[in-house]
Amino acid sequence: MSEMNEKKAASENTESGKEYSAGLAKIAIAALEDKKAEDVRVIDIADVSVLADYFIIASGNNRTQVQAMADEVEQRLGRAGAVPRQVEGYQAANWVLLDFGDVIIHIFDAQNRLFYDLERIWKDGTQINPDTL
Repeated sequence: MSEMNEKKAASENTESGKEYSAGLAKIAIAALEDKKAEDVRVIDIADVSVLADYFIIASGNNRTQVQAMADEVEQRLGRAGAVPRQVEGYQAANWVLLDFGDVIIHIFDAQNRLFYDLERIWKDGTQINPDTL
């Protein structure tokens, strides 16, 4: 997604908070896919939690890839005007959490993704195909 498209995706979704969040989620998903993220999942948790609208979960193969994915997401969302509230786990890079308010991105290595199994924990949310967001 080009920088112009990223800004457009974020700005055109100002009608409601959920639409804005969807725009940010699209940008984050594109960034993850460009860094070859595996098994990208989107869970709509808006109806089951006040934490966020969307959880995005992805896997990387090693520490370097996990960090590269986190860097790319942070850079692209930053260009769209979003600032992370919190970033956790970047140095260890076995589970990086990027909290952008209504969009929270979890980037795991394969072993930790299986162990924490966020998809099971948040099963009350609605899994969305990232391509149809």
